[in-house]
Parts: sequence; C-alpha cells; structure tokens
Amino acid sequence: MKKLIVALLACCAIAQVRAKDATWLTDLSQAEAQAKSENKLVLMNFTGSDWCPWCIKMEKETLTQPEFTDYAKKNLVLVLVDFPAHKEQSDAQKAANKALAAKYGIDGYPTLVEVKPDGTVVTKQVGYLEGGPKAFIAELTGANK
Repeated sequence: MKKLIVALLACCAIAQVRAKDATWLTDLSQAEAQAKSENKLVLMNFTGSDWCPWCIKMEKETLTQPEFTDYAKKNLVLVLVDFPAHKEQSDAQKAANKALAAKYGIDGYPTLVEVKPDGTVVTKQVGYLEGGPKAFIAELTGANK
C-alpha cells in the first residue's frame, strides 16, 4: 500500500511540473493569431533539438526553467522551429521550417527571434546566451522598451 501511495504522489508531482511547462507551437500563423488576441509577442526558437549542443544547453538552462516559462506564459506565444537530425517530422513541417529560416535569415543555431503578431522583428538572439533565464528575459525586455 505504501508503494502505491508513493507512486501516486510521484505521478502527481510529475503532472504538476509538466503543467508548468511552456507550450511550444509549430505553426507560426496560429501563434501570430493567438499573440494578437492575447496582446503578446511571438518567440520563435530556431533549433537543432537533437544534435546542436548549444541548442540543447539553451533549452536545458534557460527555456525550460520556471523563471522563463512563467515569463513566457504572461508575455509570449512560443513557436518551435526545429531542424532535427533524428526526430521524425512531416514533409510539410520541414518545408514550413525551411521557409521560416529563409524569411528570418537564420544561419546558425540556436537563434531566437521575437516578433510582433504582424511578423515585425523585435529581437534576434543568435547563439547561446549565458546567464540563464534572467539574462535572456533581460535581453527580451530591454529590446521591448
């Protein structure tokens, strides 16, 4: 019985942690519409999620941390523009991501591009940014002033 209670508590704790995670969309037009209706900006994360060491580091040290996810929930609609080496992606998603990379002049990973709902670029952060969520949020909010 103790094992069952411990297992249930662990599941509840995991569910609470996952509920706090930020939601990353993969469709920019959907994100722009949501951002417009919620008066937020869109943040696109151009990444090689399963092969780029700096992308993985940025994800782990910044983008999944509670300080960033709390900020994002209040201020951003998030879009993952992934270029994986091993993860499966539909041909349509690959084409959409390639078009976005061309449109925003992406030539390295990670690159995070913050845009208004109409697509106007507000910030463009190329490469890994040291300092975790605090430094990244400062970069975003400094450009928004």
